[in-house]
Amino acid sequence: MLTLLWFDQDLRLDDNPALAAAAARGPVVPVYILDEAAPGPWAPGAAARWWLHGALAALGDELQARGTALVLRRGAAAAVIDELLASTGADAVYWNRRYEPWAMRRAEGIKGTLRQRGIEARSFNAGLLSEPGRVLTQKGEPFRVFTPFWRALRAQGEWAPHAPAPARLVAAPRGVASDALDDWHLRPSQPDWAAGLREHWQPGAAGAQARLDAFVAGPISAYTGQRNLPGTAGTSRLSPHLHAGEIGPRQVWRAACLAAAPAGAARGRDPADDGGEGATDGRQTYLAEIAWREFSYHLLFHFPQLPLEPLRPEFAAFPWDSDPAALRAWQRGRTGYPIVDAGMRELWHTGWMHNRVRMIVASFLVKDLLLDWRSGAEWFWDTLVDADLASNAASWQWVAGCGADAAPYFRVFNPSLQGAKFDPDGAYVRHWVPELARLPAALLHAPWEARPVDLAAAGVVLGRDYPAPMVDHAQARHRALWAYEQIRKR
Repeated sequence: MLTLLWFDQDLRLDDNPALAAAAARGPVVPVYILDEAAPGPWAPGAAARWWLHGALAALGDELQARGTALVLRRGAAAAVIDELLASTGADAVYWNRRYEPWAMRRAEGIKGTLRQRGIEARSFNAGLLSEPGRVLTQKGEPFRVFTPFWRALRAQGEWAPHAPAPARLVAAPRGVASDALDDWHLRPSQPDWAAGLREHWQPGAAGAQARLDAFVAGPISAYTGQRNLPGTAGTSRLSPHLHAGEIGPRQVWRAACLAAAPAGAARGRDPADDGGEGATDGRQTYLAEIAWREFSYHLLFHFPQLPLEPLRPEFAAFPWDSDPAALRAWQRGRTGYPIVDAGMRELWHTGWMHNRVRMIVASFLVKDLLLDWRSGAEWFWDTLVDADLASNAASWQWVAGCGADAAPYFRVFNPSLQGAKFDPDGAYVRHWVPELARLPAALLHAPWEARPVDLAAAGVVLGRDYPAPMVDHAQARHRALWAYEQIRKR
């Protein structure tokens, strides 16, 4: 018996149920298929492709150390699998499930065709704690609000990882031809814009485990108080590793549960009561964040148009503005609002942005600039190393007020106040907006309010060294509230 093991978005050996089942069956042919036609408009963005190269290289090394090789093939998944079945004589295909609409359609088509031909086809859950359809309301409907979803999820119990990585894998009797990873040109060459990504990230399961170990050994204990501070290393930064499947949510959940409780932690409180803000045990607050990822996937499963259409249908008539110049200024971190510009520059340089700042920059785009949330989602999709269809769509809709558990339409973040609250000493802004670094903290988040003498002392001329605000926040807020009120009246 020979099993074709199809890696997709599960690029790890630990806690990989498809791998464990395939290895128990006998020899394995591990394969990754670069299926660029299947996602349609949601092909991986530039940053995600950069990450994929590193993740595949690391996975290949791990498999090589266990006695087999990762086969790389480019093309439509169904056609590639057919060719590999014919050339290897494999009699089974195993894989772990994905939950993007296009991926589910592709997998169901492949599974049905294989079974008709007498080929064993099995799929497993490696990417979620609990699969969509298992966490429903008492009426059997999907949750649209996070708090009851979180409680229902927790009621299912705790999650432990599946089998650890096999020490050895039995390779196929004869070699299988493979593409060369470099020939896929997943990483940029000219120009090479990825220096910042290389500086900040180590794709692969080893990098994921190192980040998890460091997080549970320290920052998780203070997570509740520090997770909103972008100038502090208070978050796990595991999102790109989770997206690529280099580590699984069960592994993260287990490690967080086993972490030492912080001194004086309040035990037994449910962070869903207040979104985690009031819970003193950082572990529980962090687990709620893992559950938000889960919630997003459940939303995408039940509402497959989530990336393209507002979940609240009345928002289809929202009067979004069209201003390409404003969108470009936002993308480049040239809005004149320091916390917004810092976030957008961090994104461009590192492929990642702190979650609190993501909310601030998203609110600025959709409410201060009145630009369509889908424009922001597309930019994040191309520039984030953790570009995840479920989380990206659900989060942008949440900020815009048109999604599940959405922020109320009248909640408009004031970027200056947000900066002063969550970056009080200005460490984050000074790092990413160095032209303002010499301004005192009291002026840093609203430099247009500084006296000319203060600007001169800091070596700043607004409009020359740093842009003046592209909009007046108070007026922009009023315009956004008026626009939201129009669709409410309808």
